[in-house]
Amino acid sequence: MTNPVKGLPPELSHLAIKPVNKENSKELGQTQFLDLMMAQLKHQDPLNPMESGEFLGQLAQFGTVNGITSLQSSFADLASSLQSSQALQASTLVGRNVLVPGNLASLADGQPLKAAVEMDATADQVIVQVMDQAGQVVKQLDLGPRGSGVFDFTWNGLDEGGNPAPAGNYIIRAIGRTGETEIAQSTLVQARVDSVTLAKGGQGPLLNLENLGVVSLSDVVELM
Repeated sequence: MTNPVKGLPPELSHLAIKPVNKENSKELGQTQFLDLMMAQLKHQDPLNPMESGEFLGQLAQFGTVNGITSLQSSFADLASSLQSSQALQASTLVGRNVLVPGNLASLADGQPLKAAVEMDATADQVIVQVMDQAGQVVKQLDLGPRGSGVFDFTWNGLDEGGNPAPAGNYIIRAIGRTGETEIAQSTLVQARVDSVTLAKGGQGPLLNLENLGVVSLSDVVELM
């Protein structure tokens, strides 16, 4: 059979026409490379031989490509293992309460609302406002002076008039006051984990929170 690749030595014609099995294509690729390299050395022009640096450069390029392929495979296996570990970890949170960043908290009948404030710096006074969905202040809490860090607080569900507020979602707003300066502070809300969704595309597990929607596992600040 005629060799379809021009310039290939006759003794290497099988490399151009022999079908390659996908299962061992990596091994055949290495063998072909070495055979072609030896043929190149054997049939090179004696008056213009390949320099040793060029030869070593070709070997280095082949080794680099092969090494990158191996690393990609190893990283893919590691990513799969980490994702499985995260999924197992997330499944143990079902039925538990978690603390996550947010300003929307849920008040249940007969139960207090628990949340937290994350302070970046010290404040002479920290005020928490609990507002309804229309933005009207239902209750204002004075947490007093606070330093930097995370501080829990509880709202008993009573409005400014001492009457029970209806169950539902409320907006939490925290303000740190120092002198005449007021600075908005980050808030954290507590919610129950109803279920876990395993995301696709290498993303981490998602937690479905009661009345509050979906958050990432990485968003959890504290397990209550």
